[in-house]
Amino acid sequence: MIPDPASAAASGPSKLNKSSNQDKTNASGAVNNSEDESGNENRHKRGRRRKRTHKEVENVTSKKAKRRRCSIRHRKRAHAEAVTLFDVITMGPSAMRVVIDGWAEAYAADRDASLLDLINFFIQCCGCKGVVTAEMCQTRSDSEAMDKMVDELVEDLDEIAGLQYKKFLAFPWILTVTWPTDADSMEYPLIQPGPYGRWFHSELCEFMSVLVCQCQHSLIFDSYLINTLVSLLSELSDSHLRAFRHTCTLAAVKLLSSLMDVAVNLSIGVEKSQKLQRPSRQVERAQQKLKEVRVKVFSSRQHTNNIQNICSFVFKLQQKIADIESMMDVIFKAVFLKRYRDVLPEIRSICVQELGLWMRLYSSAFLNDTYLKYIDWMSYDKIPDVRLKCVLGLQSLYGDPAVLPQLDLFTSRFKDRMISMTLDKDNEVALQTMKLVLLISKTCEDVFTADDYEPLLQLVYSSQRPLAATAGELLFFRILSTDDDPAAHNQDEISQGEAHKQQTFRRLKALLEFYQNSKLHNHVVYLVDSLWDCSGGLLKDWPTITSLLLQDVQNPLLGLTVEEEEVLVEIMLASVRQASEGPVLAGRNGAKKMLSSREKKVQVDNCAKFTQHFLMVLPRLLVKFSGRWDIVASLMRIPQYFLPESPEAHNTQLVCRLLAEIRAVLEVHSDGAVLEAASRTFLSLCGEETTWGSVARPVRDSLVQDWVDHLKDLLTESGMGFIFSADEEQTGDLFITLKKVSAFHNCHDLSSWNLLDLLSPLLPVECSQEGPPPQVLKEVLQCLCYCVLWSLSTSSEILTSRDKAVSQRLQLRVLSEASHRCLSHPDHSVRQQAFLGVCDVLTAHSYQEQVWHPASWGPLPYTPTPKLQMALLNFVCKNVFVGPDCDHERKACRHSEEETMEDLHRRRVILAAYCKLILHGVLEMSMAADIFTFYVKSGSK
Repeated sequence: MIPDPASAAASGPSKLNKSSNQDKTNASGAVNNSEDESGNENRHKRGRRRKRTHKEVENVTSKKAKRRRCSIRHRKRAHAEAVTLFDVITMGPSAMRVVIDGWAEAYAADRDASLLDLINFFIQCCGCKGVVTAEMCQTRSDSEAMDKMVDELVEDLDEIAGLQYKKFLAFPWILTVTWPTDADSMEYPLIQPGPYGRWFHSELCEFMSVLVCQCQHSLIFDSYLINTLVSLLSELSDSHLRAFRHTCTLAAVKLLSSLMDVAVNLSIGVEKSQKLQRPSRQVERAQQKLKEVRVKVFSSRQHTNNIQNICSFVFKLQQKIADIESMMDVIFKAVFLKRYRDVLPEIRSICVQELGLWMRLYSSAFLNDTYLKYIDWMSYDKIPDVRLKCVLGLQSLYGDPAVLPQLDLFTSRFKDRMISMTLDKDNEVALQTMKLVLLISKTCEDVFTADDYEPLLQLVYSSQRPLAATAGELLFFRILSTDDDPAAHNQDEISQGEAHKQQTFRRLKALLEFYQNSKLHNHVVYLVDSLWDCSGGLLKDWPTITSLLLQDVQNPLLGLTVEEEEVLVEIMLASVRQASEGPVLAGRNGAKKMLSSREKKVQVDNCAKFTQHFLMVLPRLLVKFSGRWDIVASLMRIPQYFLPESPEAHNTQLVCRLLAEIRAVLEVHSDGAVLEAASRTFLSLCGEETTWGSVARPVRDSLVQDWVDHLKDLLTESGMGFIFSADEEQTGDLFITLKKVSAFHNCHDLSSWNLLDLLSPLLPVECSQEGPPPQVLKEVLQCLCYCVLWSLSTSSEILTSRDKAVSQRLQLRVLSEASHRCLSHPDHSVRQQAFLGVCDVLTAHSYQEQVWHPASWGPLPYTPTPKLQMALLNFVCKNVFVGPDCDHERKACRHSEEETMEDLHRRRVILAAYCKLILHGVLEMSMAADIFTFYVKSGSK
């Protein structure tokens, strides 16, 4: 009959001790007892002990120190007997040692009863709520008993009684464990959710370690305790029940690890004894020489006895080591070889983790190809945690220089697998594998070839920052950490600063070469982010980098090519951004989002350093590279990261010089990248909260005023009537000026210049009207869109009366009607700009209506006309989804994969803009019916 769980747990060792002491020759005995008997017996024992303890306390002051120590030891032993072995897990390491000491003393008096207590402990650790019975087998030679054991070593199910049982041999008993059939799905202690499961795991491991440590001097060598434990754990670890298999596998491998600790200590004792034996033998040989010359030596016999004692002691230690190695071999074959392929991933993880520990602690026996092959096999496991344990185990091995020669063959065979595991789908496995590769590269030379390093170094562009940072450390170790040039040390005339400059130049040259050879990626910011943690000193050496860019190339060996100059400027810009904003990049995960106070202080210090440096150097760089728009665009972005409240901003002479050079660049270049960089730079410098605004804002206003004045002159000359009459030179000049104004209007509110009234006459009144060229019309539409968007954004400031609200709605209507006419323009770029512009304006207007307070003046309602709504729908259907009009156009432009991706991006932008109108309520939901129809048809193809 299955007892109550509480009863089963409470009745552990008491009945065993009692029944074993009463009749040790009985053929069978029950392990469990009823709760009443166990409780009464324990209460009587505790009562007697309390009385005896109280008596001792009364006389403690008159006792000697020896009697006091005996009394304390007796109370500890009494407390140890009052709890079961399973209860001791909850009591901590100190109480665990006391209880196990008491158990060892009880084992010396009655080993069978104590062993049954230990067996019951493991059954309870498995979470089993059943009954354990033991049938004594007196001798292994008993043929009848052996036949019975062979027949009954089964694990079966009794459906009638609702029980299942397992019979197995744990010599000298045949144990039978019976438990309910619904226990297969129970949550045993090892898999309990929350911190309890982790705590129980550590405490069970600690129990096995303390058990072996307390018994290492005698009990584990009695050929009885370990044999029983190994038999028990090997049988239970082979059970079909997950609780038995998981718990006992953990206990068995921890038993092997604890035995290994004992073997290591014994090996250390052998080494020390052998060191003592050498000088004794030297003394003996010296005494023999003295005997030959008839010198009397009194201590010859004493030294001879010492040598014999040492040899005898070493022989005993070696015999113990051999016994322990035999025990470890039995556990390995009985448990590990069966469980490292277990269906439960937790068991496989335990096996491979302990195997790595065994090879590190006892390399003389376990660090060979016989055991290393299991690491190789299990690295292909489908569960990431098992693969991770393999990698962590190898890290501990390769981190020990003493065992590296034993890993040569394994390294050559496992190298390809290590390289492939850096691309593991689990981020932690890939990261730890890259750390392993880095460790091997530092400790073992010529393991990886140049072809092996090529895919490894490309991981600096990985989307996972920890992996990319480790790959960056590998890149720095392999390529950038070059030693100083030996020739530089032989020349006394080279100063220390010049030597540092040459070394930095060589490292930067190697970095530039690596980047240019990386044909798969063109992302400098990700490369700098990967190298920031390990080579931040090189990347933050802005004085040396700028001096290399500003130098006049006299020595060809110290010069930079045109391509290298462009890449070096991009690296310098990326390092400035990294120092200012930190490692947060779009598309890269795993970066630290919150900075500590110390990190913030370092960040501010870096910003102050490069602000002070580039404020003086950047004008010279702009002058030197003024003819190259790509380099100038990167250089003009650097002031965006200046420290907002920098004391250098009060040096108006330097600030005005920098702004003057930026203005000079804008007079020469009209490329989109240069204009955008300049616009965003002025946006950063003209902020209200910055100290740069007092100088930067007048320069910006003067720049915009010059463009507007020039624009008025051009429009007057080209005619403001129905026909645009400008020559080619005037048209080009008009286009460039509009492009500059539009770029600045994107970031700055230029409403005070009334650009809407200035540019509205350029819009066509009718579809057939001959208007400005397509490129000019596109910039006009873009600029007018910015005008209306800024008007909506600043409605709280400008809408102070109904007349102004009506005027704003009139502007919106004028732009919508002009965009409607431009949707039928023959040029595709004009049509797309008209569509995107009107969608953005209508979406912003709807948003302002939703968030505006009804008690104040706000944007008046505006609904697009039905014709405009249909025109927008037709534009989406023709330019997004597959149709007869756009299919030929797309096929004609698909000359490369890059163009295909650009076309896909363009169609997605158009579809997203139209969907925003539906989401914000500008268009009815019924307008999405055709979109869904085309979407389904396009998806089916």
